[in-house]
Amino acid sequence: MLSSKAGLKSELPFASAKPLSQVPIVMRSNVERPVEIFSTCPQSLAFDKDSYVRQVRKVARWSERCGCTGILVYTDNSLVDPWLVSQIIVESTRTLSPLVAIQPVYMHPYSVAKMVASFGYLHHRRIYLNMLAGGFKNDLVALNDTTPHDKRYARLIEYATIINQLLSSAAPVTFHGESYRIDQLRMTPALPPELLPEIFVSGSSDAGLDAARKLGATAVKYPRPASECEAEPATSGFKSGIRVGIIARETEDEAWDVAEQRFPEDRKGELTHQLAMKVSDSLWHKQLSDTANKTRAMRSTYWLRPFEQYKTFCPYLVGSYEPVANELSRYISLGYRTFILDIPATEEELQHASAAFDRALERIDILA
Repeated sequence: MLSSKAGLKSELPFASAKPLSQVPIVMRSNVERPVEIFSTCPQSLAFDKDSYVRQVRKVARWSERCGCTGILVYTDNSLVDPWLVSQIIVESTRTLSPLVAIQPVYMHPYSVAKMVASFGYLHHRRIYLNMLAGGFKNDLVALNDTTPHDKRYARLIEYATIINQLLSSAAPVTFHGESYRIDQLRMTPALPPELLPEIFVSGSSDAGLDAARKLGATAVKYPRPASECEAEPATSGFKSGIRVGIIARETEDEAWDVAEQRFPEDRKGELTHQLAMKVSDSLWHKQLSDTANKTRAMRSTYWLRPFEQYKTFCPYLVGSYEPVANELSRYISLGYRTFILDIPATEEELQHASAAFDRALERIDILA
């Protein structure tokens, strides 16, 4: 969950509906918002070396200025190392926290804990961890990992438990599990308690929800339309979030013009998506594909063309501020408090999304 894949280029350019200076937006600070908003870092596949570093810095600064808590950094076999990208983000901002995607097959849990502690020591910056069980069979097979889906989540629980114990304990840690064993292992440098990372886990499958529950993690879903989620609100007992893109403007026509320009019809992308479906055992991937089949003929706020044509993995909310805010407010009312947005095409895009969130929160305040 929240990994990336070759061919996804969410940062395609489009013509802005209005100059940035004309966008009437009043921003709320993170402290005032009862929700946490994360953006997403661009992928290295879409750029050459020099322009990629510049784009990472730009998107990180946009995200910080727009009040985001943090920024998701992808990982998979085709991308540059997320920890090195996170170093660029931390050096380019003052408060923004990288949400680093972690694939257990890539490194020992001690190495992850050491990276988190080192960021804390060098930058006094909090790191969030997005724990991946791994949904792309080809990536895992290439690494000779044939572990079944639910067993990967069992392994993930051990993995994240070791990381948490190393970072939260001043004493040496001993852990004997099925997949990992450590004996009298101590983390140096120690991590200040206020920088202990929050953990995110996919909440689409029963195995993922069980992992989130046992780890005290935020369970993140790729949501269906809010009206269809009302029968299954965010799980009580732990934090819940969703992954969603937003294209909002003053009018419906403006928003849809931007959406169509950014994500035009693409038959090649559609075929790539169908191929990806055949090599994925992720429940959320199949659930979204089923929803796409039902909603394809409708033009509604909830839009899945970018997902269907392999431009991104999440659904989009598209429209004028009011319907987008209405959909967001319904998700918030259902208990979702963390929102991970797609890769922003421009800073203006993040500002429009922020305006939609502010209206959603005002709507909830009025109803309360």
